[in-house]
Amino acid sequence: MKEIDELLKVMDTLRGENGCNWDKKQTHDTLIPYLLEESYEVVDALEKRDKENLKEELGDLLFQIVFHSKIASEKKEFEMKDVALGITEKLIRRHPHVFKEKEDLHPDEVISNWEKIKEKEKSSKKKNLLEDIPISFPALQRANKIQEKVSSVGFDWEDTQGVLDKVEEELNELKEEINQYSKNNQRIEEEFGDLMFSMVNLSRFLKINPETALRKANQKFENRFQFVEKMANLEDKNIKNMSKEEMEILWQKSKKIDNH
Repeated sequence: MKEIDELLKVMDTLRGENGCNWDKKQTHDTLIPYLLEESYEVVDALEKRDKENLKEELGDLLFQIVFHSKIASEKKEFEMKDVALGITEKLIRRHPHVFKEKEDLHPDEVISNWEKIKEKEKSSKKKNLLEDIPISFPALQRANKIQEKVSSVGFDWEDTQGVLDKVEEELNELKEEINQYSKNNQRIEEEFGDLMFSMVNLSRFLKINPETALRKANQKFENRFQFVEKMANLEDKNIKNMSKEEMEILWQKSKKIDNH
């Protein structure tokens, strides 16, 4: 599309001899924080159902892809067209039920087939099952991926009850460490991590994305606390000087509003 061509020209200009000094000094490494930030901003726009902002944030994310492709092309590694070609070929290859056999598969079967084809493609290069899970993934996402991988070879719980029992076991072990007379912070941290890992396992069995669930919990808490602040201001009170009991009364009011 001509619009994409225009974007590529803008990128060439920014990195060119008479371009922008900031853009010219960027590398793959220096751009990582911006790539992550733009990705999360796209997610934020999606969750807020903000169509206009989504369009803008997708553009910002696309620019990051173009930026990395430009840096790679300067090193004679690959170009933007190679990125587009690569994903096109991958999508066709991993959707044989659409482009070859023409099967009407259930979404779960599509995911299963995708993973099987992916494993077959990478099996000659891989030394172990978990090595292709990026270390840079958010911890919850990486835990989920690890569990999905080991589950694919049968290393998994039989049912949800087994996971619930494990969560309870890990919670009890954390309580024991917390209740120790001489608290070992390293042990407490370890048991806390084990509990979180088990909770991710539970989310997988319940078909809940743990990252999404936690983001929603964060947003719910934020909304309720903002209500508390708003009500405190209406009552001409400084929230910093309010008692816990006063804040709790307003907090309970915020919960009632949520439930309506």
